[in-house]
Amino acid sequence: MSNLIITNIGTIVSGKIEKPILKGNTIVIKDKKIVAIGGSELVKDYKDFKMIDANGTTVTPGLIDSHVHPVIGDFTPRQNTLNFIESSMHGGVTTMISAGEPHTPGRPKDPAGVKALAVLASKCFYNKRPAGVKMHAGALILEPGLTEQDFAELKELGVWLVGEIGLGGVKKPEDAAPMVRWAKSYGFKVMMHCGGTSIPGSSTVTADDVIKTDPTVVNHINGGPTAIPPEEIDRLIDETDLPVEIVQCGNPKAAHHVADKLKTKDQLNRLLIGNDSPSGTGIIPLGILRSICQISSVSKVSGAEALACATGNTARVFGLQVGIIEEGKEADLVIMDTPLGSIGKDAVGAIEAGDIPGVATVIIDGEIMCKKSRNTPPATRNPIY
Repeated sequence: MSNLIITNIGTIVSGKIEKPILKGNTIVIKDKKIVAIGGSELVKDYKDFKMIDANGTTVTPGLIDSHVHPVIGDFTPRQNTLNFIESSMHGGVTTMISAGEPHTPGRPKDPAGVKALAVLASKCFYNKRPAGVKMHAGALILEPGLTEQDFAELKELGVWLVGEIGLGGVKKPEDAAPMVRWAKSYGFKVMMHCGGTSIPGSSTVTADDVIKTDPTVVNHINGGPTAIPPEEIDRLIDETDLPVEIVQCGNPKAAHHVADKLKTKDQLNRLLIGNDSPSGTGIIPLGILRSICQISSVSKVSGAEALACATGNTARVFGLQVGIIEEGKEADLVIMDTPLGSIGKDAVGAIEAGDIPGVATVIIDGEIMCKKSRNTPPATRNPIY
């Protein structure tokens, strides 16, 4: 179990939308948790800890992908690709949330089968984390015939997610809403597809469908990849207080509309960032970083705020102890800097310029998982170990 101290940090991005930048230049990690944040005077109190000199770089919470479609292990049959989760870790992602496992070959569509798949996926990923990434899998896909007792049983077995409504046979609000109420009563977080059709067999989901169903999160409000019209997006933002998610595998114009509207309403706390990958659009290891850069460089959102949308906002909605740099939180961190050749002075400045920052180190539970990402541009400065 690693005890670690990171000092000489240029900027600490908190992950909290209401206060996205923290004072201090030192973070102390003990027994997988953040135990202190402050100035360089902390170093003398933890002399026996392993030390990282951040060399003036930026430290952020580990990024959270709020929308992934895994199967079992680090393989996706959707694009016949190995190690896509590890590749995302090299893009700064330390936590992933399944929106359902619909690409499982031969996926069962009866109540017993979908329950079994949810339990299997959940337990497999909790037992073995690919590249250390905290995959919250086993998102139940709603099919006709599920009962309230099924949700009670699944809760006892550790399942707590409902995959995006629309993936399974339950699509209409009149069928989905009762199941959503059951799920919520047992503490489940419920996701719902939004927008036009994505792949053969999918259906269009309107703002009215979402409002009548009342999920926990509106998945890919910017489409996956086809978005609902702007006036429907506005309805979901203005007439509900639901968290809304934008994804890289969605409509970029709609994503900017969502970000600007929420910023204007002072409701950026509602914005989550996901990938919606693996999908027909492909596998995008840097998808979360790309979306952060897109909304910050084109919309009215600062780089630190955009990072909070992909960290602390998601952690709050799903009840996770990650995504925020704060004493007592799990020590999942990314050390990053402006990439070579960028006009940005630091990682936040690079993001605001639209440049993917260079990921220099990824830390999960206080353990260094990678040094110098194989996927991002090289950082201008690198930590000294």
